[in-house]
Amino acid sequence: QVQLVESGGGLVQAGDSLSLSCTASGRTFSSYIMGWFRQAPGKERQFVAGISWRGASTYYASSVKGRFTISRDNAKNTVYLQMNSLNPEDTAVYYCAARSARLILISEDEYGYWGQGTQVTVSS
Repeated sequence: QVQLVESGGGLVQAGDSLSLSCTASGRTFSSYIMGWFRQAPGKERQFVAGISWRGASTYYASSVKGRFTISRDNAKNTVYLQMNSLNPEDTAVYYCAARSARLILISEDEYGYWGQGTQVTVSS
C-alpha cells in the first residue's frame, strides 16, 4: 500500500514555471514506477510523464516533452514534476500515480495508487 499526496499547484501566467511534488507514504517507494497524469475540464485524464524505480528511465507525452521534467528522490519518498514554459493548454488537475511493476506505461488503468490531485491554472 502507498498513499500519495501532491502539492505545488497554483495559478501562473503563460510562460511561467511551476514545480509539483508528490510525497508517498510507505517504505517501498523505490519499488514503484511513478507517473504524473492530468485532467482538464471536460476531458479524459491523460498521461504526462513517468519515471522508473531509480530514475534512470523517463518517458513523456509529446505535448510536454522538452518543457516538463520528472524526477524522484527515493530517500525522500518524493517524485517531482518541473513544468516550464507553461501555456493555457496545460491547465488541469495534476495527479501523481504509482505502479508496482517494472515498466512505465501510459494507461491510467495500469496505476493502482493515486493522489488527490492538485490544480494548475495557466492564464494567458
